[in-house]
Amino acid sequence: MTIAWVFPGQGSQKLGMANSLIDLPGARDRFALASEILGRDLWEICCGEGVPSDEIYDLNDTRNTQPALFVVESLLVDDLKRQKRESQIIAGHSLGEIVGLYSADVLDAQTGLLLLKKRSELMASAGGGAMIAVLGFDRNELDDLIRETEGAAIANDNSESQVVLSGSPEAVRKVADNLKCKRAIPLQVSGAFHSVFMTEASKSFAKELDQVTFQDAQVPVLSNVDPTPTLSGEILKDRLKKQMTTGVRWRETMDAMQKGGVTTMVEIGPGNVLSGLAKRSMKGVFSSQVSNASDLGY
Repeated sequence: MTIAWVFPGQGSQKLGMANSLIDLPGARDRFALASEILGRDLWEICCGEGVPSDEIYDLNDTRNTQPALFVVESLLVDDLKRQKRESQIIAGHSLGEIVGLYSADVLDAQTGLLLLKKRSELMASAGGGAMIAVLGFDRNELDDLIRETEGAAIANDNSESQVVLSGSPEAVRKVADNLKCKRAIPLQVSGAFHSVFMTEASKSFAKELDQVTFQDAQVPVLSNVDPTPTLSGEILKDRLKKQMTTGVRWRETMDAMQKGGVTTMVEIGPGNVLSGLAKRSMKGVFSSQVSNASDLGY
């Protein structure tokens, strides 16, 4: 049996997602560390109780979403490891890639949280773009429209029938309007993530990464910008530097897992977005979710 651990990104968060985890070993310390780094109580933000109505205390604000998902997913990883459960390959979707690096022992929890604080602040401040999810389309037609439309790109290539467009509002709207598809859904985001609109943010984040030592991975990791497995900490760092301006190649990531002989894919974190994609795209591969304490056997 070849097991892949995968980690979801933004969009999977929900209030109460950490409630069942707070009594896990190290959970209170992990939330305390995150709150100290952020300068606000991340546990209360995850609960949605007793926090001011200011946007900065909203779980869906990317400055909270990213560290909150990291804490939840990293705690689930810690307990799986305590149970001596292992994976043979690791991948994460967007911010989930940083959780994947934590799970592969490339970086520790404090480093991951510090990076995500910087990453989320940079992404929140890089406005001026839009994102639209499109479902059920002809791939050749989409590729042609992207080539013909300046300012539009594929941010998340999630599957053969689901992608997220990113770029200028006019450009992504033009592609969506001219593409024959089942649905086109504008996303409520602050900017055009995974596009050239993130260029300055990406440069600043790269400088942050240069200050951090990445250890070689204990398990092969597939990166969003290059879904070929590697253990090299330096290669993984270089790939992460490029992630904010390039698309998440999740369709190719699933293909790589199948070609690598993955028989079971475990989605670690709230929700089942990645499991749903796998069920439609990875025939013969069993998928499951580990999102709360009961999934861990408590």
